[in-house]
Amino acid sequence: ATDQWSTPQDFFDRLDAEFNFMLDPCADESNPRCDLYFTKQDDGLMQDWSKHVVFMNPPYGRSIGDWIRKAFEEAQKGATVVALIPSRTDTSYWHNYVMKAAEIRFVRGRLKFGDGRNTAPFPSAVVVFRQGVYKPKISSMEAKL
Repeated sequence: ATDQWSTPQDFFDRLDAEFNFMLDPCADESNPRCDLYFTKQDDGLMQDWSKHVVFMNPPYGRSIGDWIRKAFEEAQKGATVVALIPSRTDTSYWHNYVMKAAEIRFVRGRLKFGDGRNTAPFPSAVVVFRQGVYKPKISSMEAKL
């Protein structure tokens, strides 16, 4: 019914402890993860992220490829972008951008997003985009501790 999936707070907190996020470019008024954030009305795809450490949980619909491309491009301008995305290794955006990422963390287990009663019907990955083009470093992390 929606392409917005609210990041589990404990999962975000573990990543934030490592990266110290500054910007959430895919927020809505009810769930920003950072003090600085962009809503749908702000159109994060049109904003500059280059000076920030970014946490991105993009809309999981048809526009996800645009968000992944934007993350990759902003990293080339200086941002560090940590993206929580579905692990869809068969997609064009995965091969065109994710495989150029410095780090891919496959999430072991399924995340429970937002107020959902069940876990996600798809596997997830955390992808870290940094300046430069790298061969992927692949690892895994637990959905819950």
